[in-house]
Amino acid sequence: MNKPATPNSFRTGPDEQGMFGIFGGRFVAETLMPLILDLERHWNEVKDDPDFKAELTDLSTHYAGRPSKLYFAEGLTRHLREVSSAKGLGGGAKVYFKREDLNHTGSHKINNCLGQILLAKRMGKKRIIAETGAGQHGVASATVAARFGFPCVVYMGATDVARQSPNVFRMKLLGAEVRPVTAGHGTLKDAMNEALRDWVTNVEDTYYLIGTAAGPHPYPELVRDFQSVIGTEARAQILEQEGRLPDTIIACVGGGSNAIGLFHPFLDDKEVRIIGIEAGGRGLDGIEHCASMNAGAPGVLHGNRTYLLQNADGQIIDGHSISAGLDYPGVGPEHSWLRDSGRVDYVPVLDDEALEAFQLTTRVEGIIPALESAHAIAHAVKIVPAMDKDQIVIVNLSGRGDKDVHTVANMLGMEI
Repeated sequence: MNKPATPNSFRTGPDEQGMFGIFGGRFVAETLMPLILDLERHWNEVKDDPDFKAELTDLSTHYAGRPSKLYFAEGLTRHLREVSSAKGLGGGAKVYFKREDLNHTGSHKINNCLGQILLAKRMGKKRIIAETGAGQHGVASATVAARFGFPCVVYMGATDVARQSPNVFRMKLLGAEVRPVTAGHGTLKDAMNEALRDWVTNVEDTYYLIGTAAGPHPYPELVRDFQSVIGTEARAQILEQEGRLPDTIIACVGGGSNAIGLFHPFLDDKEVRIIGIEAGGRGLDGIEHCASMNAGAPGVLHGNRTYLLQNADGQIIDGHSISAGLDYPGVGPEHSWLRDSGRVDYVPVLDDEALEAFQLTTRVEGIIPALESAHAIAHAVKIVPAMDKDQIVIVNLSGRGDKDVHTVANMLGMEI
């Protein structure tokens, strides 16, 4: 495939049909199209509405706790510089964490949920549905639903219900109904399928609060815009703290909301290298991974065209990751476009590497990262020692790891 021409700006998409080049769009049933068009109309009305922005900013500040901190990871930087010195490498760059784990509910998910609950309220919807993998989006959806007094149903794969039981309990405490999904492998893809079926059945009163930058247009755009507060803050914070932009920014990519939130404000800064980290699982030789952009092909899933894990007949393959939040056989369409355009590099990280980074970060920083975030940290661990001491890397620490301690204990052969 020939690489597409470099656009004047990487921040202009999507077009009116929701396409990022050949990716995106809205491939949905006829019964859903009126809802999608109504959502798009309301989104276009509110995204530049100063009253809407003011209400979202107030909630983000006083309820969610923004701005999140940009933290110099001194312990990890020191450790990686010691590695660099021992191997005779470049000296080791400075590592910063964008601390989305400090937000209310413990991850970046609250950013998008606050924006969408305000949009649902504007549309006059009375019931919220959501899908979740690791449970963080489910918790954030249940949280905002509780805050605004809406009933909430969260669809969650039965496999994820078992491995993320603390988040399941949190959702129930918040008043949400958690519906386990046993179809398929009982993971995020299957939960999203069931949520879409619910939406078709309850078109009049229900708002589908999608958790990632995927799905039919305008979801990839609106989720990106709500999450771009991450990159907007990080860009201003690094300029204040270091007087310049970073050399490299890194974030994990499942569906891709935390990553596109960090990446988008930096896309036109040509001197900044941008790296997205996919779940390499147990390796890309087989099918036990979720690296759709490294080992997949374009296809259509959940209303948009994007890179997917699929077999020769076009059937979706259920991948694997140690992280429930990265356990998705596709990716948001803007990431697919950024991959093909060459602006962003997408790299797989294995389960074992993420597990090691999880333990290392906990030990040298006193911060327990989510397993999703540990994938991004793992790549930083690989590249930072070979970088120069005057270089800067920002890693998006998209969530805290409380939810993952049982998974990690099992992997390490320990009991809690």
